[in-house]
Amino acid sequence: MGGILLSRPADVAYDIGGWVGEYLEKVTDQWLHPVPAANPGILEMFRDRDRRPLRDMMPWAGEFAGKYLTSAVQILRLTGDPDLRERIAAFAKELTALQADDGYLGPWPKRSRLTGTAPNGGKKVSTWDAWGHYHAMLGLLLWHEDSGDRGALTCARRMGDLICRKFLGKAAPGGKRLVDTGSTEMNLAVIHSLCLLHQRTGGGGYLDMAVQIAEEEFPAAGPDGPLAGDYKRAALAGTEFFETPKPRWESLHPIMGMLELSRITGEEEYASAFEQIWWSIVKLDRHNNGGFTSGERAQGNPYHQGAIETCCTIAWIAMSVEMLRLTGHSVVADEIELSTLNSVIGLHSQSGRWVTYDTPMDGVRKASAHHIVFQAREGTPELNCCSVNGPRGLGMISDWALMVDAAPERDGAQGLVLNWYGPSEMSATVAGASVKLIQETDYPRRNRVRLLVEPSRAVEFTLKLRIPYWSERTRVRVNGDSVKDVKSGTYLSLKRRWKRGDSIDIDLDFSLHFWKGQKECGRKVSVYRGPVLLTYDRRFNEVDPPRLPELDAAMMKGKLVRHSGAGISPFMLLEYAAGEGERLRLCDFASAGEGGSPYVSWLKVKNVKATRYSPANPLRSGRVN
Repeated sequence: MGGILLSRPADVAYDIGGWVGEYLEKVTDQWLHPVPAANPGILEMFRDRDRRPLRDMMPWAGEFAGKYLTSAVQILRLTGDPDLRERIAAFAKELTALQADDGYLGPWPKRSRLTGTAPNGGKKVSTWDAWGHYHAMLGLLLWHEDSGDRGALTCARRMGDLICRKFLGKAAPGGKRLVDTGSTEMNLAVIHSLCLLHQRTGGGGYLDMAVQIAEEEFPAAGPDGPLAGDYKRAALAGTEFFETPKPRWESLHPIMGMLELSRITGEEEYASAFEQIWWSIVKLDRHNNGGFTSGERAQGNPYHQGAIETCCTIAWIAMSVEMLRLTGHSVVADEIELSTLNSVIGLHSQSGRWVTYDTPMDGVRKASAHHIVFQAREGTPELNCCSVNGPRGLGMISDWALMVDAAPERDGAQGLVLNWYGPSEMSATVAGASVKLIQETDYPRRNRVRLLVEPSRAVEFTLKLRIPYWSERTRVRVNGDSVKDVKSGTYLSLKRRWKRGDSIDIDLDFSLHFWKGQKECGRKVSVYRGPVLLTYDRRFNEVDPPRLPELDAAMMKGKLVRHSGAGISPFMLLEYAAGEGERLRLCDFASAGEGGSPYVSWLKVKNVKATRYSPANPLRSGRVN
């Protein structure tokens, strides 16, 4: 059954410091706060949807408000910023006030609502109208969960009611199904928000509509072949995700809906299909930087050089969070960390002012506003799918950083599960006591983490520590005493009566590990130090990309160095000897290309042991020969 083994504590509080904390602060100040005023069209497109002349919009324009709201709420969960809370409250109030009498909350004129097409710019275009409703419902449900705003929940319910009235039971001859409105990877995503609505309210026909989508509309076909992804049947048949009819990144959202349906109904096949798809992506479509897809769709090739879009990676992390909740496997948390520390932070500028559209493995970083400028329309000069979605990648740290076991210990007490390493303070209630976890560390720049456990009173519970699969030799000490049987790729369970002053010292194995490439990246290697992908950036080197020297894995004894030159400093910079007296400096992937310079993450490295993919080693991580 697609249950929940790990979950976010209901009363968790965060204070994320260091490197990531700086990004959270800058993204809040430089992006989340200015967006509504700087881009008034984000809401005006709903207000004047029936006015003439009609706006010229992208088919997915209705998603911007929901994606912005979702990002803002999830960032708020980490920062608690009171000004941001006020901003969100005002935005949600204005958004809900723009809902039509029938529950519609999109930017298209009355006759075109949820039909799949609309007049636009003097011609008819296909619309992602239900997709926009999905994102609005998701953002409003998150806001209601955090704020108790009844208006947000009512608005989401009315959208769900509209979907049900319009499409539930319409599979009969002459009826129009949701799948018949086109753009099915997108529009069928409402299965996810409908399931969330059912869980929140327990009624309204939302479950029936979700079942209809999964059982009748996912496998639907037309004269020219499949209309949708057929996600359940294909996955259960062992079909790789890239081989399914609709393997675009948007498909991950209806696939998450399929998992929620399993949680509601107990139907194990939905959860099994979800797991199959997740592992298929890890094996064949998750790139070396933790990003997902090339050219917006799965290719079955993690070396493919197509665009690795921001929205694709955000959807991948959201799906991975659900996989972690479902399975409780620490390797899944390792995967989320890989994507977050490399791809998500890498898609943000250090200023917090912009995100990329495409964050390639090798290349240059370009602001989404430049790369996909065609999405900007009247009143939305800075908005595109990625700009409103990118901050969610940081915000989702709140979903997985600190979790609780859904299954109680024998004594009835739930345990805490620590997935996030980095300077921080996190607190939650466990076994009736408030427990604060304080990390004194410079992770992931350095491998040592000191964890202080501060309960409000002495209390017994199990604290589980994530031991990454790439850390072959991890040392853990509790109050100075060594812990035995620490195994990589697992959670280390520490059950004891915790009291104020208890400390845990974790020494992770930061010896370099390598992914030996194939296909387009044949004879090249990705180099990792802990969870961080090391990357050449022209800014920090005298040698230019076409002349990069070959490194010897057996001789790579790098040292952390400071960037003493002009410009923005990287989070991490290491220097390595590279033959014939040359030196090569490698920075963390997230910092690479910040100044617009070219960077390379697939390097020339010899004496690397080739390893095969396995669920225990999804990064194909090997050491020296």
